[in-house]
Amino acid sequence: MREWADIAILAKAKNLQGGFVVRSTASLPFLLEEGMEVAFVPPVLDVPRRAKVRAIDEQGGEFVVFFEGVEDRSASEALAGCHCLVRRADLPEDALAAGSHGLIGWTVRDEAAGFSGTVSDVIDNPGQALLEIADDDGGTVLVPLVDEFVLAIDEEARFIELNAPAGLFDLR
Repeated sequence: MREWADIAILAKAKNLQGGFVVRSTASLPFLLEEGMEVAFVPPVLDVPRRAKVRAIDEQGGEFVVFFEGVEDRSASEALAGCHCLVRRADLPEDALAAGSHGLIGWTVRDEAAGFSGTVSDVIDNPGQALLEIADDDGGTVLVPLVDEFVLAIDEEARFIELNAPAGLFDLR
C-alpha cells in the first residue's frame, strides 16, 4: 500500500492572503484538517512543496484552506490546480473507503466500443484516478476516471457508463 493518498485539489486561489478553494478528489468527503501535512503535486518552483494546513473556513458551501508558507496571492496562484497528498496514516481508518475504491466490483460499459467489464481496481494518481477494468477474458484496461468520459453512474445498480477515447479498449 502506498504511503500517500490524493485527497484534495487546490481548485483556485481565493484571496490575497494565500487562501484556496479546495475540493475533494475521487468522491471523497472533505478530509483536510488543521495541522495536517500535505504534499503538493505536481511540484511547482519557488513555492513550498509541502505545508501544514493553517486554517480551514467553510464559505458558502466551499472550503477555503490556508497553508503555512503560502502567504500571498502569487504563491496560491502558482499552486492552483495542484493536488494535495496526505499520509494515509494521518487519515481516519476508513476515510478512503468512501471514495473511488468503493467502485471495485461495479459493472462498466463503454457506449462507443460496446466494451463491458468490471472495475477490478482504482489507482490513485495525482492527475486523476484510473479505473482498472477487467473483461471476461482476463484482459484489463486503464481508463481515467474523469467527467469527460463518464456518461452515467447508477449507484443502486453499481453501474458506470463510459464514453472513453476511441481505441482505448483495444489496448487490453
